[in-house]
Amino acid sequence: MEQMIRFEQTGGPEVLQWVEVDLPEPGPGEVRLRTEAAGLNFIDVYHRTGVYPAQLPSGIGVEGAGVIEAVGEGVTGFAVGDRAATFGPALGSYATARNLKADSLFKLPEEISSETAAAVLLKGCTVEFMIERAAKVQPGMTVLVHSAAGGVGQIAVAWLKAIGATVIGTVGHQAKVDKARAVGCDHVLLSRQDDVGARVREITGGAGVPVVLDGIGKATWEASLAATARRGLIISYGNASGSVEGVKLATLNQHGSLFVTRPKLFDYYVTAEERAAGAARLFAMLENGAVKPEIGQRFALQDAAEAHRAIEGGQTTGSTILLP
Repeated sequence: MEQMIRFEQTGGPEVLQWVEVDLPEPGPGEVRLRTEAAGLNFIDVYHRTGVYPAQLPSGIGVEGAGVIEAVGEGVTGFAVGDRAATFGPALGSYATARNLKADSLFKLPEEISSETAAAVLLKGCTVEFMIERAAKVQPGMTVLVHSAAGGVGQIAVAWLKAIGATVIGTVGHQAKVDKARAVGCDHVLLSRQDDVGARVREITGGAGVPVVLDGIGKATWEASLAATARRGLIISYGNASGSVEGVKLATLNQHGSLFVTRPKLFDYYVTAEERAAGAARLFAMLENGAVKPEIGQRFALQDAAEAHRAIEGGQTTGSTILLP
């Protein structure tokens, strides 16, 4: 028997249950992955609360890494004993082992541990497509990164610095200022105290920034609008404070003919070629030391509810992983 976290109804962390399951042999096109580490991401909270609907009852977690224990019919490119990782889209990474489609896996380079992969794969590939393919950030550009001490934020800051950008980061608490500076922020603002839009204009000589990476959502939307340069781009990629709703197109006009996108990872990792190229870029950034993911917290898989309380309460820094 294997164990997994499952939820039968949406709600708070208390709906997460640690249960035993009988795992069948992998079907055609599937492999069985023995979990060595699972990643905690805000998308897991969205699934648990119903912001992103899941078919119930459901497993939870999209990101995980481990060792392949069995291979189903028709699988090519993976063998028993290979180390691999996934960022979804199938839910269920909070499990001691699971069956999943082989085409949702990435083979891990020897140099990258399962803990690192679980801490960085989803976040790092998100950063890759946002910076390099959605925003096309160039050396010398200034970028505003909200939640710069968070899991995605830290990777984004390090990535931006590696390609020659200037970074203005925001954090929610004074205690996170030093962390944001340590990962590379040139300027750090307190999102709950500073007038972020005004301060960004001051730092940029009144121009604003050409790109904003906003994973907070509702609470930072107005600040993002106020901070963005004429014809600039806001990438709104998360809802940590709630969804941005009721946006009028005229608002984008009034703030300088702005562009806004609400992207998802799986629209940028569609084909085998896109998946291979994006992951290779991330692995290269890890291997050359440009990106050094911090695992700020480790929880046991069965303590997933506690981990969810921590991330929702803003009590985490860097990445959080769950261990069997």
